[in-house]
Amino acid sequence: MNLLEDLQYRGLQYQITEGLESRLQASQPLTVYAGFDPTADSLTIGNLVTVLLLRRFQLAGHVPIALVGGGTGLIGDPGGKSEERALNPEETVAEWADKIRSQLEPYLDFSPSPNSAQIVNNYDWLGSITAIDLMRDVGKHFPVPYMLAKDSVASRLETGISYTEFSYMVLQAYDFLKLNEIYDCEAQIGGSDQWGNITAGVDLIRRTSSRKAYGLTCPLVTKADGGKFGKTEGGTVWLDAARTSPYEFYQFWINVDDASALRYLRIFTFLDRDEIDALEKITADDPGKREAQRRLALETTSLTHGAATAQKAERISTALFYGKLETLEEDEIELGFHDVPTHTIGDKEHELLDLLVEAKISPSKRQAREDVSNGAIYINGVRCPEPNRLIRTRDGLHRKYLVIRRGKNKYFLIR
Repeated sequence: MNLLEDLQYRGLQYQITEGLESRLQASQPLTVYAGFDPTADSLTIGNLVTVLLLRRFQLAGHVPIALVGGGTGLIGDPGGKSEERALNPEETVAEWADKIRSQLEPYLDFSPSPNSAQIVNNYDWLGSITAIDLMRDVGKHFPVPYMLAKDSVASRLETGISYTEFSYMVLQAYDFLKLNEIYDCEAQIGGSDQWGNITAGVDLIRRTSSRKAYGLTCPLVTKADGGKFGKTEGGTVWLDAARTSPYEFYQFWINVDDASALRYLRIFTFLDRDEIDALEKITADDPGKREAQRRLALETTSLTHGAATAQKAERISTALFYGKLETLEEDEIELGFHDVPTHTIGDKEHELLDLLVEAKISPSKRQAREDVSNGAIYINGVRCPEPNRLIRTRDGLHRKYLVIRRGKNKYFLIR
């Protein structure tokens, strides 16, 4: 299976310019780039689709360039937005660009080789070009009707678009031209919302140098409810561990529905077709095993945070699912329960019913007694049927933590 066949199987080929298919069949490697604007201090799993697409090109023997938009990030892409983006201070964008650069590094291979990856920042050329030079040498190749016909611009004409965002297409096309001149970069890839910008770059290279250039886009990946994986959508999953912990990252993938899990295995992992087909069969025969979700979560978390961290997240998830909390280390308890209601008590004895009320697990002592009697209270993964039980320090995991569950999934951490 060649690269394009693999992309088609994975649902990662949406639009492709003429000539790219035959160019990929040539013996000479293709230099290809994707751009990532620093509109926040972290990329999201929505960006991960394109990052991994770059890696797929590299694994196929081609040369990947990851472009950090330190220059274009100061302007803002109108594509996919219904209103004007906020303009961030230059020092903020520069700081975010550095963070995004470091986030891109784990996904690509930079070791010396004929197809070693590179990371560049378009501020290196956009920060020094003058307005006169940009308008004379680049802007003259962009007829206004041509720009108005692009979806990223046309979709904003009714709601309004400033000249700043209108000019974004010119800057991105100029990026492609500069990479073509400096690195002999022949292709740009991105999400389907970038098609207009990508083809503008292809046209600019043809008009200025008569050289051939190519573009390919992948579909915008959506959640089960049809929502985007964007930065402004609710429940954003970030690549930065400080914003989305590795355990939360793992939990996102393991909690997706069966259909999404099988679709995401193609998009977000490098499992081959036989492995994915086997997971599809297991899911169809015994969906309760959630094997597709488990493999998806392990693979994606390993890619982003490393194998050791992914295995730790898997241990936490398994311990919670089977109620084996005693197997968790102290740091794993902190990770697994960092986002649940927490209550701190002293080292003296506490009556269980008083503790349930004090920690706001049950609204009243009467309700607390009823919860215990009904078998709704679990302590460290074990059902507690004793309303008069005394809670002591030695009852805590590592003599420090008490995990109380009320009902099926309401967790509380007592320190």
